[in-house]
Amino acid sequence: MLGVSNKQQTNATNIPVVFNMANFLVSSVHDMKNSVSMLICGLDKVLTSAEAVHLSTHAELVQMNHEAKRINNRLIQLLTLYKLGQKIYPFDPQSICLDDFLRTTVAQYAQLLKFHGIHLEVHVHPDLYWYFDEDLISGVIGNALNNAVRHAHHHIVISASECEGKLTLRVEDDGDGYPVELLEGNGNVMQSVNFHGGSTGLGLYFSAMVAHMHRNHGSRGELHLENGGSLQGACFVLHLP
Repeated sequence: MLGVSNKQQTNATNIPVVFNMANFLVSSVHDMKNSVSMLICGLDKVLTSAEAVHLSTHAELVQMNHEAKRINNRLIQLLTLYKLGQKIYPFDPQSICLDDFLRTTVAQYAQLLKFHGIHLEVHVHPDLYWYFDEDLISGVIGNALNNAVRHAHHHIVISASECEGKLTLRVEDDGDGYPVELLEGNGNVMQSVNFHGGSTGLGLYFSAMVAHMHRNHGSRGELHLENGGSLQGACFVLHLP
C-alpha cells in the first residue's frame, strides 16, 4: 500500500513536526477525485442535452467522458486499497439482486457502447440473489467492462450464474483475447505490470483483492482470466462463495 514512513521536520520555531506522506497522498488523491467527479457531471449534462448529437465535438466529448470516468475509477480504487490496507474499509456484504445490479452497472456505459457500435448482452436469471459488497463488486465489474470496451470488436456478454455453491460473474468480449504472458501468470496479477506499455496492473490487483475479501464457510473468492468462451475472446471470470 502507500508504505511511506512518517518523517520529522522542524518549523520556524524548531519544534518537530510529524509529516505523514501517506496521509498527504491520500488527501491529494481524494481532492483529485472530487475535481474529476465535477468534470464528469459537467460532461454528462452536455451529453444528455437535446442538442448534444449535433455538436461537432460530440465524438470527442463521449471519449473524454469515458476517460474521465476511467480516471475517477482508478482514484477510487487507490483510495479503497489504502483503506483496506489500513483495515478501515467498511466491508458490507448484502443480499443483492444480480439482474438489477448488472443492468445498473451496464447502463453507465450506454453512450460509450453506442459510440463504438458495440452490442452488449446481459444474461442473468431475474431471481438470482447473492451476498457481496455492492460497491466493491461494482468496481470490479466496471473495470472488466472498461477493458472489454477497449478491446471488443462488436460484441460483449456479461453474465451471472450459480454453480456448485458459488456465484460466477463473467465479462466476455469478441476481441483478440488476453496476451499469453498474462495468462501464464497463474493468477499472479502483478505480472501484468508493464510500465513501458502503460499497464500498472492496478485494475487486476484491485479485483483480486476484492475477490479474496469475500469468504464463506472456508472458501474465498477467486479471479480467473482466460481466452475463449462464447465469443472466443477475453473472459474475465469472478467466483464468489
